[in-house]
Order: sequence, then C-alpha cells, then structure tokens
Amino acid sequence: MNGLGTSMQEKLGVQPRKGLRLSDILVTVLVSLVLGVIYHFWGSVYNLLKPLFFEADELLYGMWFAAATLAYLLIRKPGVAIIAEVAAAHVEVLFGSGWGLTLLLYGVIQGLGAELVFAAFRYRSTSAWTLAFAGAGSAVGSMIMDFYYSYTDDLQAWMFFAKYGMRIFSGAIIAGLLMLLLAKALDRTGVTSLLRPASRKDYEALEDPRHV
Repeated sequence: MNGLGTSMQEKLGVQPRKGLRLSDILVTVLVSLVLGVIYHFWGSVYNLLKPLFFEADELLYGMWFAAATLAYLLIRKPGVAIIAEVAAAHVEVLFGSGWGLTLLLYGVIQGLGAELVFAAFRYRSTSAWTLAFAGAGSAVGSMIMDFYYSYTDDLQAWMFFAKYGMRIFSGAIIAGLLMLLLAKALDRTGVTSLLRPASRKDYEALEDPRHV
C-alpha cells in the first residue's frame, strides 16, 4: 500500500541532477559553435560603426558575450557560461583569428564575468535584470583583460569611460536582453524543453489519470 503514495519520479529512481551532464556540455558546445561562427563574421558588422564617432563600434561589442548568456538560459547550470565563451573563442581561433591564446583567455574571463552574476542569484534567476547584469559582467571581464594587456594605457579618462561605458551598455542589451528575447522565442517553439531534464510537473502529469 505504501507504494501507491510513491511519486513516479521516486519509482523510477530519478533524482534532480544539479551538476553538468555530458548532454549539457554537448548542447553548450553546440550553441557556442553557432555563436562562434557569428563572432567570426561579426567583426565586419562591428566595423561599420567605426566612422560614426569615437569608439562607436563598442555599441556592438556585446555580441561577443552572447554565448555565455544564451547557453545559461538554455541549460541553467553552474559552469555553462564559462564553457560557452571558451568554446566560442575556440571556434574563432579555428577560423584563423590572430589572437590565439589571448582570445581563449578573454573567453575565460568574459565567461567568468557572467558566471559570477548567475552565481550571485544562485542560478535561479532568468529575469531581464539578471541577464543584463550578466552581459555587463562579461563586458567588465573584457575590460579587465584590456587593462592587463595595456590596451587602455593611451586612453584619457573621458575616453576610457566613454569606451567601456558603451561596451558595458552593449553587453547588457545584446548579450543580456537580446539573448533573453531569443531564448523566449526558442522556448515558444518547444526547443528548450528538449534540453532540460524532466521536472516534477512532468512526472505528475504522467501520473494524472486524465492523461491515461
């Protein structure tokens, strides 16, 4: 009789898995491959804004942080943001980017910038504010790398704040809000449900006699 009160999830021995599974990593890498290709060709779009005004191209810089936020929205597990950015950076390297190891280091730090934001919300929030902060966090990570490699040495104070202010804004909008809209669009198609493990509601629906 006790077995009648046991949920289907318990009967099947299914337990929530918080760590990354192989399938999570494969999906993350697949998303990153697609975005890595976009990253490679984004430079041409990025350069279109250069003639407009000082560092105008920074307004499009946020696309290079998109892998971290989109992968998180699809998988929602610790470590995904870093894996996604590094994998996307690898694709750029394979396309012949001259940045090499430097590009991979940027991927790690940019992914870490987003990862810290998601960790601050315990990987439970997918709100617009969280994604915007994550995109901005990746931008801050890239700024730290620029500073480390002395790319900021020749900038006057106003130039520094203008350049990285636009980059942070771009990260929040493109990597944050735009990727959130894309994830919601994918969710409406049912694609995202295929990427996540069955939830308690899924098992309860199977137990519901109305669905038999």
